[in-house]
Amino acid sequence: MAKTILAIGAHYDDCPFGIPGILLKAVRKNYRVVLLSIIGDYTNWKPIRGRAEELIKGTQAICQEYGAEMRFLPYASMRYDVNQETKRAVAEVVADVKPDIAFNLWPHDRHADHEVASQLGKVALAHGDRVLANPQQAFRRPGRVYSYDNGPRHTIGFEPNTFVDVSDEWPQAIDWLGRQMALVRNEKYDATNKYSAQQTKENLARYRGMTAGVKYAEAVRSIQEYPREIFT
Repeated sequence: MAKTILAIGAHYDDCPFGIPGILLKAVRKNYRVVLLSIIGDYTNWKPIRGRAEELIKGTQAICQEYGAEMRFLPYASMRYDVNQETKRAVAEVVADVKPDIAFNLWPHDRHADHEVASQLGKVALAHGDRVLANPQQAFRRPGRVYSYDNGPRHTIGFEPNTFVDVSDEWPQAIDWLGRQMALVRNEKYDATNKYSAQQTKENLARYRGMTAGVKYAEAVRSIQEYPREIFT
């Protein structure tokens, strides 16, 4: 049976920025790929004012084109916190998706939304069965959980221990992020003119690639230590 990946972020673009190559690699291996944006109410965000619903529908359409399902919870930026309601909401998604592998934001970040989302993901992925409204609801913890970073202007103290070669997936990965940026700006995407987020991501992927000895790489950190077979 095909396995399932769940990637949790605070905003619509956290996963497409943080681990687009990894997600595309999973799609190519016929994994079911589900993304969760805890923030689904963008009415208080100035860059998208008046187009909040367009952002939601457009993001879902773009993700679907790349083989991923995007889900949103109803919370707004800076208007949600770690409490029983939000923990239960994220745990409900984990219970429904039943991921084999999960990716969660790194907890130390300059953006408060990211830190709250990371804590919610941590609770839901590890202890979601304890906060579900129905304690009899089937719940399965993912076999492996990894933290991912959100770039040099956000993430603090991230030290990866797992590197993934995404060189083959890179053209699609950078376009995925670019199309998200164009959607926010209400512009037609031009692949020859990279947005600043794409430039930042490309520099980071090249750096990770140099670390791992490949052209482009994405790096994550395993939450627990997992045994690896080194003689292959």
